[in-house]
Amino acid sequence: MTEDFAAQIAEIEEQEARLQFTRFTHEDALALGLILVRLGTERSLGITVDITKGEQQVFHVSLAGTTADNDDWVARKTRTVKRYAASSFLIGRRHKAAGKDFNEASGLPLALFAAHGGCFPIVIRDAGLIGTVTVSGLAQADDHALVVEALEEFLGE
Repeated sequence: MTEDFAAQIAEIEEQEARLQFTRFTHEDALALGLILVRLGTERSLGITVDITKGEQQVFHVSLAGTTADNDDWVARKTRTVKRYAASSFLIGRRHKAAGKDFNEASGLPLALFAAHGGCFPIVIRDAGLIGTVTVSGLAQADDHALVVEALEEFLGE
């Protein structure tokens, strides 16, 4: 089965353009995090949820079925989003579309950076990246989709 990277890339770019904030407070982080926890609990998903604002981790919950490995994935995906100001899934899909391995092409160590789906930039419209929201525990496309679903609910879309 071949993947349509161009369609995936266009869809993720559209999501990033649409799912932006006018403000993002600690209370917003809590509300968004609790949406993800609710979705994970209702669906019996073994996920870790993490939200950062600036350099501060403002929300972190690991549901049943997760391990410390999920925390490592969260950290690696978050570093990738903060470095590139784009979702970890988008960065990974762009490299796959070019037939390249992200870590080899970027020269960034696999132990510190991962271009796998699940970390989405928190962007203030007309200001830029101010944080991240991450899910780890599912297949990368599912991690990404769950974050997008929660953002859409939070933003009322």
